[in-house]
Amino acid sequence: MEDPRARYAAAGVNVEAGDTLVDRIKPAAKSTARPGSNPSLGGFAGLFDLGEAGHAGSLLVASTDGVGTKLRLAVETGLHKGVGIDLVAMCVNDVLAQGAEPLMFLDYYATGKLEVEAAAEIVEGIAEGCRQAGCALVGGETAEMPGHYAPGDYDLAGFVVGAVKRERVLPAGVAAGDVLIGLASSGAHSNGYSLIRRIATERAWNLAAMFGDVTLAEALMAPTRIYVKPVLAAAAAHPVHGIAHITGGGLTGNVPRMLPETLTAKIDRAALPASPLMDFLAAEGKMSPAEMEATFNCGTGLVMAVAAEAADAVIADLTAAGETAVAIGHVAAREGDEAQCLIS
Repeated sequence: MEDPRARYAAAGVNVEAGDTLVDRIKPAAKSTARPGSNPSLGGFAGLFDLGEAGHAGSLLVASTDGVGTKLRLAVETGLHKGVGIDLVAMCVNDVLAQGAEPLMFLDYYATGKLEVEAAAEIVEGIAEGCRQAGCALVGGETAEMPGHYAPGDYDLAGFVVGAVKRERVLPAGVAAGDVLIGLASSGAHSNGYSLIRRIATERAWNLAAMFGDVTLAEALMAPTRIYVKPVLAAAAAHPVHGIAHITGGGLTGNVPRMLPETLTAKIDRAALPASPLMDFLAAEGKMSPAEMEATFNCGTGLVMAVAAEAADAVIADLTAAGETAVAIGHVAAREGDEAQCLIS
């Protein structure tokens, strides 16, 4: 009897490979289970019980994002797992900036031809990101679209739903005198890669060359740091007034997003956490500090505005949780039409 899937397979869509992938990634999804969830791939939608998760009466907070042109480097280097973590990080760090706990995550993976090993590696990375963030991977979508993507290419999108008690929504209460605390990044995270790739071409980088203890490719592909658990713990224990996730637009583009129009952030450039990769990018791209700060995270992946009297305790808690956290400046009254993020 003729295989009823044969003509679809001849058109370039391998349904059996999709089934194989689902079976392969079920354990990864199951490993992300948490109160309120029942991660089970294969259904049409994912369910989550807010009451079981301790969030009855809370506000839902949702975000979606992708990984951008960092995916091009993933394809070129074969380093796929980290971009799965990136995908989760870009979403959960955003809801964290509103004070929310991420609860459930879904992914969308699209490619021209489904390569089970690469796809499984990506989804296993997504599951790792979910475990780091404490959210459940409740489902997703895999789309095989021959003729739409070049061989080996793929795209990713992520979707997170979180919850926060109404009285804990951030930003709230940011005031002049608040201390700005910077949490170190793990590298370039998932922003600025179109420029990074351009510099790499212009400078003819050897991605296999050593960069410290890893190759340059591995340094560039280091996954975005997920700050959820230590920052939520700090916000529950101390007066944290605002959180800025440093993504596209760099420090100067993102720190103002947690500030009222009447305030500005004054940051001491010398206090920013050291980042050999950022120094390398600045030198190779011949970029000024202002250009770097408007494009990259400059070694600081998250900035928190904290009441001055609590700053030392917040830094101590974050340090004990394994973060590199330092005071990088303060919030001040804004004078006239000055910028809302001043770095000097």
